[in-house]
Amino acid sequence: MKPSIPKGTRDFSSQEVAKRNYLKAVLQTAFESAGFQPIETPSFEKSATLLGKYGEEGDRLIFKILSNGEKLKKADLKALEENRLAAFSNSLSEKALRYDLTVPFARYVVQHQNDLVFPFKRYQIQPVWRADRPQHGRFQEFFQCDADVVGSTSLWQEVELCQLYAKVFSELGIKGATLKMNNRKVLAGIAETIGAQDQLIDFTVALDKLDKIGFDGVVQELEGKGFSKASIAKIQPLMELSGTATERLSQLKVFLANSSIGLEGLEELSFVLGQLEGLDVQGIALSIDVTLARGLNYYTGCIFEVAAPEGVKMGSIGGGGRYDDLTAGFGMKNMSGVGISFGFDRIYLVLEALDLFPASVQNQTQVLCLNFGDATALATNQLVVELRQKGLRVEFYPDAAKMKKQLSYANQKNIPLVVLLGEEEHSRNEVVLKQMETGEQHTVALNALAEKALEVLN
Repeated sequence: MKPSIPKGTRDFSSQEVAKRNYLKAVLQTAFESAGFQPIETPSFEKSATLLGKYGEEGDRLIFKILSNGEKLKKADLKALEENRLAAFSNSLSEKALRYDLTVPFARYVVQHQNDLVFPFKRYQIQPVWRADRPQHGRFQEFFQCDADVVGSTSLWQEVELCQLYAKVFSELGIKGATLKMNNRKVLAGIAETIGAQDQLIDFTVALDKLDKIGFDGVVQELEGKGFSKASIAKIQPLMELSGTATERLSQLKVFLANSSIGLEGLEELSFVLGQLEGLDVQGIALSIDVTLARGLNYYTGCIFEVAAPEGVKMGSIGGGGRYDDLTAGFGMKNMSGVGISFGFDRIYLVLEALDLFPASVQNQTQVLCLNFGDATALATNQLVVELRQKGLRVEFYPDAAKMKKQLSYANQKNIPLVVLLGEEEHSRNEVVLKQMETGEQHTVALNALAEKALEVLN
């Protein structure tokens, strides 16, 4: 059988891992500079922890882990006979791979509440899994990088998280990204204004697909959910909002004049936007996007999404929002939270597309010490230790092969420097340092090798 990997997954070369580690380090530094603390949760959770938290479509994309042994006897065969495949699938599984990091985080907060200091600020960088159709920038296994605060309803938390977006993209050199903002209360107000307040979930799920299926597609989906043509017609003006973020808020205020919950959402957006403008956030554009819905059902307040710079074909590279009731599902009420996620793999692709990875990220071997046999192998390895202590990345060729083979190895791995310590050099307490690109050689004292290597590399 020809070796292969499942669709939606990837292998990573050493160069790719080095770049991913660079991106991870930038994110970790930014998170910790703002007081967020790292946690980790298991790769799989109890199915009951995950199911019902993401809406019908989200539940469909959860990878379930098949039960084994006696537990298979619990299978709901009647559901299979009645073609209720979701119910049958759920009966075969008691565990599932995590779909995101937010719901496991809510479970973590409730389970460990007596050990935490609130407001609790956490960040988490771990893989998640979704049974989605693989395409460019969309994988079935990918990393999420979340920063959340629970235990405070202050909108200053939203302000700080938006600043965090700006800081990270500035550090990475990504210019032209747009931070889109909306509020679930505004969406509830729109649903109320068009007479569809009882269909809020259907409305937000359809609206969240606008960038994928267009307005006509949204209309078709709403009609399929039973929305009247009159209600749908009232939405049209929202598609035509224009001007700055502040001007769009003013237009929305007119549209939502008779909806108290809608106006409350606008006040929250106005506060966040006003503070960000006062803080002069650089490196990211701010936008009010009334079509932004964030299909996950647990959002209750401000919601965010980051669009990649123009010219880069990529979906959103970040998103998040306020959730007031997520921990209630685990028995802990009145614990509001807000969080954002960075699309790790998509940001990686943006950095690649814009050629923004620093050359120093490669982390390749800098020095190869050749092997001339037992007579000098120990002395050469003592040099290896010394060079590594000076911060250099050093290899010792393991076999006393012909020099041509060892030099070929250095060339194939793009190792810039080679150290030659034969018996003759060893007798003189000297070593030859060879620059592979130019062929230039330097004979230096053993105790001066590290200094010379650093000089040549710099």
